[in-house]
Formats: sequence, C-alpha cells, structure tokens
Amino acid sequence: MNRFSQVSPRRRHHGVTAHHRFAPTAVVAASLALLAGCAAPTPASSPTAQAPQTLTIYAAASLSGVFDTLAAQLTTDNPSITVETNYDGSSTLVTQISEGAPADVFASADTRNMDALAADNLVGPSMLFASNTLRIAVAPGNPLGINTLSDLARPNVISVLCAPQVPCGTASATLLGNAGVTLSPASEEQSVTAVVTKVAEGIADAGLVYATDIAANPDRIEGVTPAGAADVVAHYPITIVSDSAHAAAAQAFIDLVLSPKGQSILAAAGFLAP
Repeated sequence: MNRFSQVSPRRRHHGVTAHHRFAPTAVVAASLALLAGCAAPTPASSPTAQAPQTLTIYAAASLSGVFDTLAAQLTTDNPSITVETNYDGSSTLVTQISEGAPADVFASADTRNMDALAADNLVGPSMLFASNTLRIAVAPGNPLGINTLSDLARPNVISVLCAPQVPCGTASATLLGNAGVTLSPASEEQSVTAVVTKVAEGIADAGLVYATDIAANPDRIEGVTPAGAADVVAHYPITIVSDSAHAAAAQAFIDLVLSPKGQSILAAAGFLAP
C-alpha cells in the first residue's frame, strides 16, 4: 500500500446563513415540553420524559474528543437519550446529509459548509459555538527542526495537508498564502484526523492541523505555532438538521454546547470562544 493512502474516516458510537452567538434558548423550553407528553412525574422541560431515543450527531473530525465528552454529559443529564456520533471532514458530512443520512445535529468546522446545507433548506438556523487556529504538527521533539511555514517546503520534509474542500485545508491555504509559501504536499487528506495520523505514525514529517488536535494528542505529536496563525481563525457553527426526528433532544444538545458548562468543556479541550 502506498504510504500516502487515505486514512479511513472515524466513526464512534456512545450507547444558514445566519450564525448566532449564544442565541436565546426559549425554543428548547417549548420543544422539550412536547417531549414530556403525559409523563406527569417528569418536568416538562426535560427530555427524560420521552421514551428512549437515539440522537445522531454529525460533527467535524476536530470535534471528536470534545463532542464525546459533551455527548456523555447529555446522556448523564437525560438518561432516555442515547447518542451516536459520526466524525469526518465537514465537506464529507455535508455530502452525506445531502444524500439523506439520518443526522439530527450537524456541527461544521467552518461556515461555508454549513451554508451549503442551508442553501438547500436541509438545516435550520445555525449558531457559532467555538473557534480554532492552526498549528504545524511534527513528531515529538521536532527532530527535523521545523519552526516556520517555509520549513514545510524543504526538500527533506514530507508534508501533508487537508484537501482544499475541507475546512482545515481552506484555512491552511489561506495561512500559506498569507506567508507567501508554495507547498506541494505529499498527500491531501479528507479530514484533519488523517493528517494527525500520518504525522503521528511517521508517514509524514509535518502537517497543518488545529491547535486542539495538538492538545488532544500530547504523546503522539508536537505543535509549532506559525507566524500569522492568529489571523486565520476557523469558526464552528452548529444546527439541527431539518428532517430530524428528535428535534427536542437535538436542541437539548445544542443548548448544552452553548451553556457555561459546555463552553468550559470546549475551552478545556483548547477551543477558543466563538
């Protein structure tokens, strides 16, 4: 197998235009009341009044670890809900949802992919909930002394990037362009997770990933902050998929993400404020 072959997308299971920051949550109070039905002993504001249900979350690969934590928190707060997650490049998830994949929540690593679904009325209004910046991922100890973006173009350095249609690829192109660096990567990956894997496994010497990917893999990769990184910011929106069969539970998850508790969990994972 060619050592630059595609790394398979990661899937885990746990048992639109307008992007609003911390929008009011009045909608969830009404929608969760519908879930309560006739179950009088349970408060109308809690999804636990509903019979057991499975909430399916489609989220950008860079959200995998932190959304696992948030999903576990949701199920702790609402025992009637089971969460299934599908993590991949945002553009791949857009294709899957457009083709009818049974998603309830979609969280993208950029607004462009969210807007693509909104244009087809496949999602509801979205809210920004986090942001991220890029880092150069290298092997622990940085054995090749890669400290700048121009080092990625050195002939003795095997570099990989996200594909242009993926949010981390778009951000990488902007960062490199701002620095005047032309790079011919050994491969272009469909998710940032694939870039992390290739650097961590020694298939590549370096790659551009998010700051949160460095924080999530302290024993596998090391991060270098390139000049200009603070000027290229990825903004993350989240929304309910239009044909969701579990809209109240989906809103409960979004409210958790936007809540002080959710924002604290995101900050602990290295994400910046929206």
